[in-house]
Amino acid sequence: MNGDWLIVGRDGALCAYAYAPEDNAVVCRVEQHPEAPWSPPRTVGGDQRVRPDLAVARSAEGYAHLATWRPTLPGESGLVHSTHFQSHLAALDWNPIGHPNKKGDRTGPPAVAVDAQGRAHVFVGNKGGGVSMRAQLEKGGWGPWTDLKGTDVRGELAAVAGESGLITLYAATLDGILRWRQEKPGATPVQDEKPQPASPRPHTLRALATSSAHTTLFYADDDGGLYAWRGESDPVRLVAAAGDGPLTAMRCQLDDVDCTLLAQRASGGRVEFAAYPTELESAGAWWTESGDPVPSDARIALADDAGRVVAAVYVPGSPDRMLLTRRKDEPGLALEAWRQVV
Repeated sequence: MNGDWLIVGRDGALCAYAYAPEDNAVVCRVEQHPEAPWSPPRTVGGDQRVRPDLAVARSAEGYAHLATWRPTLPGESGLVHSTHFQSHLAALDWNPIGHPNKKGDRTGPPAVAVDAQGRAHVFVGNKGGGVSMRAQLEKGGWGPWTDLKGTDVRGELAAVAGESGLITLYAATLDGILRWRQEKPGATPVQDEKPQPASPRPHTLRALATSSAHTTLFYADDDGGLYAWRGESDPVRLVAAAGDGPLTAMRCQLDDVDCTLLAQRASGGRVEFAAYPTELESAGAWWTESGDPVPSDARIALADDAGRVVAAVYVPGSPDRMLLTRRKDEPGLALEAWRQVV
């Protein structure tokens, strides 16, 4: 899963999206009120079979935009998109948006971001080793596939809408990080002239809007560090990476301070959290472990539920295996005991 698979919907309900391999489908579960039972898993997008490459993004209005691959012909696949407007209602059926190379099998995991006008932008690697994009049009429908170029792209892409609604995309390569940025709403993102030298671990890129002027990319490097990069200068080593798995990040208020909260599965299996004042990497950050060990393929998500931090862990292949915790009503980042979502 790529992106914010745990979101607060437009109606204020907490929603979790996941791939259910036994049904070849994406499912959604909803918590209408804290501590209340969650809804049973409900299929998203209709009856079409899909692949396990789910990307999710939340729009400013609270709508969930989802993108994934579906099988078409033997040995071939195509990308599809759905929008979930209201958590207690069904999502739209999967809408085919094609293949970046017109036809063929999957070319990589997709990423999705939604601009200030509510238009989804779907990004995916292509057969040439670069990245392609297709975006919704302001008056409905989809624009053409656009080749954004790039070389030797690997792993998951990181796409994010800034506070302005302009979209930034990041990709890891064999010897650096590529960045594309929109210059105005609806424009094709433009690649930086030069890649940022780095050795990012595939699948650890995570982008976050951190101010009105910046988005920040977080990633784990082969040197064992966790880095923050905003583009104007070299990446800053924030702390040693907790492990080698995916990162997740969010902004939140901790003791009336605008903070960035990071989470990652530690090498020992437990979930670790670190927080620091947003864009103030010089303040440093420290990991704190929480909960029991989880499998290496577990995915972690963070959400802000009416000003309260929520963290969730999902174990792929087990739709009922989701763990959840919330921040306690006390100073610091003290969390409640993890509980299984039933």
